[in-house]
Amino acid sequence: MLPLLVDWILFPLVLGVLSLGCGLLLERAAGSRIPGVLVLPCGFAVLTLAAQAATMTSATARTAVPVVIVLAALGFILSFRGWDRRPDGWALAAAVGVFAAYAAPIVLSGRATFAGYIKLDDDSTFLAMTDRVMEHGRSIAGLPPSSYLATLGTNITKGYPLATFMPLGVGHKLLGVDAAWLFQPCLALMAAMLSLSLYALTARLAAPKALRALAAFVGAQAALLYGYALWGGIKELATAWTLPLIAALVPTAARAAGRPRALLPLAAASAVPLGVLSVGAVLWLGPAIAVALLIVVRARPPREALRAAATFTGFCALLALPTIVSAHAFLSSGIVQFSPLANLAKPLSPAQILGIWPTGDFRFDPPRAGPVDVLLAVTAAAAALGVYWAWRRGAWELALFVGGAVVSCFVIYSFSTPWIDAKALATASPALPLAAVVGAIPLLQTGRRLEGMVLLVLLVGGVIWSNVVQAHDAWLAPRAQLVELERIGDQFAGDGPALMTEYQPYGVRHFLRRLDGEGASELRIRPVFLRDGQTLPKGIYANVDAFRLDALLVYRTLVLRRSPVESRPPSVYKLVWQKRFYEVWQRPDRQSRPILEHLPLGNDTQPVAEPSCADVLRLAKLAGSGGVLATVIRPPAISVPLGESGTPPGWGSGAGEVVPAGEGTVSATANLPARGRYSVWLGGSFRDRVELTVDGRRVVARRNQLNNASQFTPLARVGLGSGAHVFALRYGGPDFHPGSGGPQFPMGPLVLGRTTADAPVTYVPPAKARTLCGRNLDWIEALGS
Repeated sequence: MLPLLVDWILFPLVLGVLSLGCGLLLERAAGSRIPGVLVLPCGFAVLTLAAQAATMTSATARTAVPVVIVLAALGFILSFRGWDRRPDGWALAAAVGVFAAYAAPIVLSGRATFAGYIKLDDDSTFLAMTDRVMEHGRSIAGLPPSSYLATLGTNITKGYPLATFMPLGVGHKLLGVDAAWLFQPCLALMAAMLSLSLYALTARLAAPKALRALAAFVGAQAALLYGYALWGGIKELATAWTLPLIAALVPTAARAAGRPRALLPLAAASAVPLGVLSVGAVLWLGPAIAVALLIVVRARPPREALRAAATFTGFCALLALPTIVSAHAFLSSGIVQFSPLANLAKPLSPAQILGIWPTGDFRFDPPRAGPVDVLLAVTAAAAALGVYWAWRRGAWELALFVGGAVVSCFVIYSFSTPWIDAKALATASPALPLAAVVGAIPLLQTGRRLEGMVLLVLLVGGVIWSNVVQAHDAWLAPRAQLVELERIGDQFAGDGPALMTEYQPYGVRHFLRRLDGEGASELRIRPVFLRDGQTLPKGIYANVDAFRLDALLVYRTLVLRRSPVESRPPSVYKLVWQKRFYEVWQRPDRQSRPILEHLPLGNDTQPVAEPSCADVLRLAKLAGSGGVLATVIRPPAISVPLGESGTPPGWGSGAGEVVPAGEGTVSATANLPARGRYSVWLGGSFRDRVELTVDGRRVVARRNQLNNASQFTPLARVGLGSGAHVFALRYGGPDFHPGSGGPQFPMGPLVLGRTTADAPVTYVPPAKARTLCGRNLDWIEALGS
């Protein structure tokens, strides 16, 4: 519970206070009043830009947080005597409501975690960049070979825009909480800033504040943008929250164009998307800036208009200096080149810009096409009415935002790839739901209250329906497992290089960065060769015994996922740390006895096997009279295939696995060779509640454990006698918990083991080598003198 309080209360509170102070300072610097509800978003922009400027160089990177604090403090001090603002309760309610909606999938799960796990690994790269840039700017000097170095070398050294990660980095440094646990709160805070700007756009509608707040609440939860937030789409939100802010500031800037300082707020807001998207942001900024310039040209003498345009350009260039400096490197790096679909299943429908899409994964079509099509048509008609009415009421900044977002989106859509198109649709998606709710206001005010209320119910219901389904199907990261990696990274910092044989990007790119972690199948600097001379493709796992000995011994530390079928590392490694999910093995800097040969036994599903006597005697001869044989004697793991005795209707099965389709129970019988305590492990992943019973007795229940390929989840350790025992798994099926819906994963097999890779090493003189014949061994080594 405490991590949830820190992440979801303290983080937004601290950044909110800093943003308020920075917003007040911006107002002082501009010499003109910023509309009240925009002070926080403007200050959030200043916080972002100040931290980005500080992280331009390694010499100044660590001043980012102090600079932000000083700016905020100055804002409060300079505005103390002139404070005459009262908070707008409805604007605050909209912001808090939006924050709560984005927080719900995490908070209601009961765990401080993040979404999008194993669905997309980009967030692990974003965390790596945040870690580095807050300490060393764009420099990677002095980093030893590691997956962390490989990640940074393909991004921050090539001019990757970094403004996106500044609020996350500032909060991480201030609170001392790992950025991984603040990632989702940061997205929710950006969404809250978006809602404030949307609320400001409705200021001139002469509508009740409650309706304006509802419009902002709905617009900020556009289904596609919400779906991207549950996919780790921080760049989409970091762009989306600035666009209505820019549109809302255009009238103030245009009216005060004769006073150069008054252009500072608009310049600051415009510099943020440049810091997020680099020069590509011009496509989003173009409509708003063009309209502002048109207003100035029509209202001011040509010389004054030209001076205003030059002043705005100068301010914007100064505030976007980090972007300008790195733009050439970024554009020439090739980072922006993607395969046409990338992680999409197919191109997204342009209709998703309307903000309603009730399906658990925005990459796929909703299951009920008819009702959805009606909702989309109603939303489109209501949005057109809302834009028209806003224009008639003089609230042209709302029309500017909606029109500019839609036009920019479809300009991008006309020439880009489906992957970029999807991002553009998500970024623009708050515009039309906002306008649609505004379209209900004239109905309510002209005597058509019933029609207006029905329209509001349809719009609000459609958006909430979409997002409840997406929250239900969220892919939530297993916090307990990742916390172990965080602790390993802290405790063993400096004990690298380290190797992970599991595909775990959050481990090697982020949590193990101070351990110089490297993934066997992930962003390698050094090739980690298998025994057949090949290397693992991305995303694939291999048993530690599958790697060549010389490839393993490069690494002082091994961070291994615990598994009943994992082999013990070579004898030179000693177990130094073990928890539920991970083990840490380390070797000394110098070996007392050289390993002349390491003979692995077993296979991918069974860590032990009986060696041939010929191999045992050959190794004994190799060791010689001054050497010794090292081996690991351990009982075989007992695999219990699931589904062989039948599965519930609709469930899939095969190769010892089952694929659930709702609630149901599968059982299997295992014959145990001896009495003892057995650990029970379940292969694969599961989203819902899994309850294990043994011989009809409930043992344990687990929930929501997503794993990468070929990994196991420890369920329980139970004492059992020899003979037959019935193991049953009851799968609860989707319930009200976030993350319990969506596509189901294969589960199985169930594996029982009395030991894992922590089995001790046994040393045998060569003269007694025959005693190893016919025994279950993990491996045998010939050690020299």
